Amino acid sequence: MKKIQYLLVVMLFMSATAIGQNLVDGLRYSDYKIQGTARSAAMGNAFGALGGDFTSASINPAGLGIYRSSEFVLTPSFGKTSVDVNYLGETTNESKYNIGLPNVGYVTNFGDNGTQNGSMVGLSFGVGYNRLNNFNMKRMVEARDANSTLLDDFVANANNDVWSNYYEELAWQTDLLIFDEENGEYFNDIAEAGYGQSQRKSYSQKGNIDEFLISMAANFNHRFYLGATVGIHNVDFKESTSLFENDVNNEIPFFNDYTFNTYLNTTGTGFNVKLGAIFKPTDDLRFGVAVHTPTFYRLHDYFDNTMYSYITFDDGSENFEALSPLGDYDYDLTTPMKAVFSAAYVIGKSAIISLDYEYVDYSTIKLDDGGNSYDFFDENQEIKNAYKAVGNLHVGAEYRLSNELSLRAGYEHYPSPMNENFQSSTMDTSDAVSSAISGGLGFRQGGFFFDVAYKHAVDKNYAEVYNGSDLANFEITKDQLIMTLGFRF
Repeated sequence: MKKIQYLLVVMLFMSATAIGQNLVDGLRYSDYKIQGTARSAAMGNAFGALGGDFTSASINPAGLGIYRSSEFVLTPSFGKTSVDVNYLGETTNESKYNIGLPNVGYVTNFGDNGTQNGSMVGLSFGVGYNRLNNFNMKRMVEARDANSTLLDDFVANANNDVWSNYYEELAWQTDLLIFDEENGEYFNDIAEAGYGQSQRKSYSQKGNIDEFLISMAANFNHRFYLGATVGIHNVDFKESTSLFENDVNNEIPFFNDYTFNTYLNTTGTGFNVKLGAIFKPTDDLRFGVAVHTPTFYRLHDYFDNTMYSYITFDDGSENFEALSPLGDYDYDLTTPMKAVFSAAYVIGKSAIISLDYEYVDYSTIKLDDGGNSYDFFDENQEIKNAYKAVGNLHVGAEYRLSNELSLRAGYEHYPSPMNENFQSSTMDTSDAVSSAISGGLGFRQGGFFFDVAYKHAVDKNYAEVYNGSDLANFEITKDQLIMTLGFRF
């Protein structure tokens, strides 16, 4: 059933938009899971009211006002990310090891040396960076008896006069998208045979979002602290996917198999401002509040796709190959504002309990100013319908065993930003949440300190394997060992 050449239609549609930015991209660069020092990680990053740690610059910059001396910290990490996927009753697992440097920071403090000439008794400045996201992972999805195909989406687009050089054109060139001249419509052999093909899709992701910080904080009579941070974000994200569908049971006429590969590299920069305050009504009790402005990104996408097929005709079999153009696209992304409310209780010199609550409305994510003057109206409306406001929770504790040694523990909870009914009306996705437990040790000796933390995080979410497919259930487990070397002087 070799397709009939229909070149006029192809030529008319060749200029259609290639690849679109959407709600997935918006959430990827807006949903932060901060990686700072080992002490902060061990205590669930609940440092909005505590301060005295460089991670505070990314949470509540007033925390730098707690410093009484200068400090330099360096934090390497080693971890493993495992992904379990359930799709159409099949379960697969992939894993990847990661080595990183999620934190480097320097804080200098200027005190009044006890002169008490005014209410401001200390001023701190900080520079460095904290990692906000680590994208490094591998995933695999597999199914033996599929009930749809990626080609269905291509057929639907083509029959609705939507044609892309990165999708429909590749399927056309590889004899996977076929035009029925008699009925005036497109179709694919897999759907015509009633499906039943095998599917396998692999994902490989790399990259990070790092926040470079310039911070300042003031100490007023050791009771009230004000701080501000200017954050410069650097985005580097790479994703390669490969979808393989084949007629493993040899039940589909003409079609044998195809592979569809995609590549995306997103780079860019953004900036935001954080303002915060900490108040100590007593020596033991602390309250903190911080506001983070949206991060204003300018992003650049670089992408291409390839498609390969193996088709058997009446007169023999043939391999086809199609390559898309190399594409690039510039656009703006504005992330949600964030409010952080914090409290901490210091039990003498022996223990600390702290809690942070973050309010973020992900429905306010906005794409804008596309390179071709595209306004993203439809995509932004979809974001409003898909996402919601959530409250993230961070809880931490520390117990001092001696003047030199401390024990720490923490917990973090991130509700899903997705409106459950938007993603699926037939599947319960209410368990799509993220959480983390952590613990660690801290050693202090003179001006030197060494902190170590172990963090176990689980992220459960659902996503389509391709447009129109059933949802796959992804459970992403991240185990991370984090170590901070620090010097105070």
